[in-house]
Amino acid sequence: MDHLPASWRLGGAAVTGIDADPAILFAAHARAKTAGVKVTLVEGQIERLPFPDASFDVVLAMTVLCFIADAASAVREIARVLRPGDRLVLGVLGRWSVWAMSRRLRAWFGTATWKAARFRTAGELRALVRQTGLSVWTVRGAVFYPPIGLCAKVPEPVEGLLGSLSTFGAAFIALSASSSRDSR
Repeated sequence: MDHLPASWRLGGAAVTGIDADPAILFAAHARAKTAGVKVTLVEGQIERLPFPDASFDVVLAMTVLCFIADAASAVREIARVLRPGDRLVLGVLGRWSVWAMSRRLRAWFGTATWKAARFRTAGELRALVRQTGLSVWTVRGAVFYPPIGLCAKVPEPVEGLLGSLSTFGAAFIALSASSSRDSR
């Protein structure tokens, strides 16, 4: 959080974070305190969010769905706690990226973190969100280069163009949705 611009930290937003792992929450609390950022941190699972319906203006879930066995339940829960007309932003590691391939190889060689990970395509992400009745606004890809320093220099100049044309090969896929396009 210390890398966030001051305008983000002082914007007056009430920020709530959730994680199933108390150690992650402890680390997040320590970082927030060091950065002087006020956040509410809650232990819980995304498939059963401990919040009332229509509690949030914005729900942001980055690289969470990769580690959730029942992603459809998680997205339904997110939609439930989102206020009508407000925004959902999801980010996942793209299935057909070199980055996802390197994580699958790590899993194959025994890295526990990636053994249960499931990487999705933009189409799969779109379908998960549409099943909840939310309207998808946009889907974009980013990081089209391999996780190798020198190799990353070649596609870097055209990365912005690639992300607007296709998500195939994107290491990171971001989706924005809301309960109604007209209410924004």
